[in-house]
Amino acid sequence: MGRIFGMASKFFCSSAILITLLFLKIFAVVHGRIPTTLDGPFKPVTVPFDESLRGKAVDLPDTDPRVRRQVKGFEPEQISVTLSSTYDSVWISWITGLKPDMIYYYRCGDPSIPAMSKIYSFKTMPVSGPQSYPKKIAVVGDLGLTYNTTSTISHLIHNSPDLVLLVGDVTYANLYLTNGTGSDCYSCSFSNTPIHETYQPRWDYWGRFMQPLVSKVPIMVVEGNHEIEPQAENLSFVAYSSRFAFPSKESGSSSTFYYSFNAGGIHFIMLGAYISYNKTGEQYRWLERDLANVDRSVTPWLVATWHPPWYSTYKAHYREAECMMVEMEELLYSYGVDIVFNGHVHAYERSNRVYNYTLDPCGPVYITVGDGGNREKMAITHADEPGNCPDPLSTPDKHMSGFCAFNFTSGPAAGKFCWDRQPDYSAYRESSFGHGILEVKNSTYALWTWHRNQDMYNGAGDQIYIVREADKCQVKPMVGDYRNIRSLLKD
Repeated sequence: MGRIFGMASKFFCSSAILITLLFLKIFAVVHGRIPTTLDGPFKPVTVPFDESLRGKAVDLPDTDPRVRRQVKGFEPEQISVTLSSTYDSVWISWITGLKPDMIYYYRCGDPSIPAMSKIYSFKTMPVSGPQSYPKKIAVVGDLGLTYNTTSTISHLIHNSPDLVLLVGDVTYANLYLTNGTGSDCYSCSFSNTPIHETYQPRWDYWGRFMQPLVSKVPIMVVEGNHEIEPQAENLSFVAYSSRFAFPSKESGSSSTFYYSFNAGGIHFIMLGAYISYNKTGEQYRWLERDLANVDRSVTPWLVATWHPPWYSTYKAHYREAECMMVEMEELLYSYGVDIVFNGHVHAYERSNRVYNYTLDPCGPVYITVGDGGNREKMAITHADEPGNCPDPLSTPDKHMSGFCAFNFTSGPAAGKFCWDRQPDYSAYRESSFGHGILEVKNSTYALWTWHRNQDMYNGAGDQIYIVREADKCQVKPMVGDYRNIRSLLKD
């Protein structure tokens, strides 16, 4: 794989009255004045699960024309565009110059065979600046390749994004045995074998299906647990690291598991939850360096992404990533991260601004979008519902061998492992398949919209303006500012 471098410039209730009240409430939010984070914190809202939504959670078969090989001989397929760390470079297959906010046309392949793709196009990101942003950024997680996935991607394409963030769990190829047979529990099928080689053609099926989107819209991916795929010689994440391009070197990272990049006035940080995140580890040291070099006068918005959420109220994976939270939350908070996107939990949830489980106007807004359409079950049960609080001993980070989740020591849930009601930090949650669209308007306002699949194109399931209060929330200065301060003190 090469790269191009350039420079320059419904609700289900038995009471008709309750249905009406819920409808009016949602209608007011979606069709009336859009609320902002300044209106919060909001009272918790839970939308009941629609049992009919599970009907399409079946993987596309290898006979489906959308995943079959369509090209001949050595002609390219599964063509994808990925951003580098800044607006002026993207990863595809050859080298030339690029300008910001410009449409480029390209073909891939080897003309000497001949084996060339058809002509594709992509658009570069706008130059970084406080008033320069991509129009729409799609955010989706836990996709897989089911009929639900096809609905999600169809709706996402309808919204014409300029960039796609995929927050982990890509193909679910690890749920297929080596012979191509599906298995919801691979380790159960071969419990006595140390290595579980997975069915790699599922990656090819996914790449073919996604090509109409990612051949023209850059996709930035961070790894999920389903990308681990342990193989011989203690290898893991091989397909993930091989099939995508990452601006790791450009952003000072030595790993495909964590990196950063700019898209206009937004600095994105992609973090790895399945590699060491301890304060003594390389990823943490890289994160400190990266955050210290973010110039908020150029990229006012700071957005972080990793796979398992810290703030989720669903029973599935409840407080599973607590050790990562213990190590990294204070650092992200001190640099004023505005929004965090996660997946892993197969549902949608948006938080109020929160830090250390406490409402905080300077904390990030955490958004879980693990509802892309995977073949596993949708998360429905909430940990705060009677009888649903998991045993604390069942919640360690099984991938990084950590256990940090203990009973709360303060606040409304003091002395308990779970709240006995929807927590104050949870603003909205719903078990439906869908995707989100982030539209940054300027250095202060960003519109977040979550779309349910079942709504087609007729409205928003959840919508809010996220407002940065830079004057109220002081953040650590960048490295250059420290140098200026020291020089002033010497003078």
